[in-house]
Amino acid sequence: MRAIAIDRFGGPETLSLRALPVPAIGPDEVLIRVEVAGVGEWDPFEREGGYAQLLGREPRFPYVLGSEGAGTVAAVGEQVRRFREGDRVYALGFLNPKGGLYAEYAAVHSDLVSSLPGDLTVEQAGVMGGVGITALRGLDDTLRLEQGESVMIFGASGGVGHMAVQLARRMGARVLAVASGDDGTALAERLGADVAIDGRKDDVLAAARAFAPGGLDAA
Repeated sequence: MRAIAIDRFGGPETLSLRALPVPAIGPDEVLIRVEVAGVGEWDPFEREGGYAQLLGREPRFPYVLGSEGAGTVAAVGEQVRRFREGDRVYALGFLNPKGGLYAEYAAVHSDLVSSLPGDLTVEQAGVMGGVGITALRGLDDTLRLEQGESVMIFGASGGVGHMAVQLARRMGARVLAVASGDDGTALAERLGADVAIDGRKDDVLAAARAFAPGGLDAA
């Protein structure tokens, strides 16, 4: 298969197109024929060896990057029951020991694979995993946001922020979105924000007081 891999940690010059073996799958893994691979702002840190050093991991080269993507199931391990060959899926492959999704094929643990929702394109699904899980963990694991609570979301028109707006509304919260520019506030409103303001020119503190006179529950 073709893959974008590195032979050493470093800058963009370390990336090269390589011919590598298709990864073998374990009993609880899914082999995905990758059609879309997301490029995240965290990728340079991984490419430069930041995560390996931070987590004390010994890298194996050639090292394939790519922490998210989408495509079609090519094969499943013997213990996998949720998927079968031909299913359309998206997946997370962050620090995957068998290589990331900058490749034609990726072997991913089935717990990190989800079916492609019918109303999403493969391009959309392929780039939403990383920002989606980041937003969800912030709202659920950290803030423990509950239905009926008020939350202010900064960067509401950005990658993680625009997902947070949608997820917070899905959780039943009232959302004050702080976006950037007229197009950013329009996007936040389209995604369900109760109130959207421009953080570059509007009075954020005044808006927060008007939105939740008794105080915000979370931000």
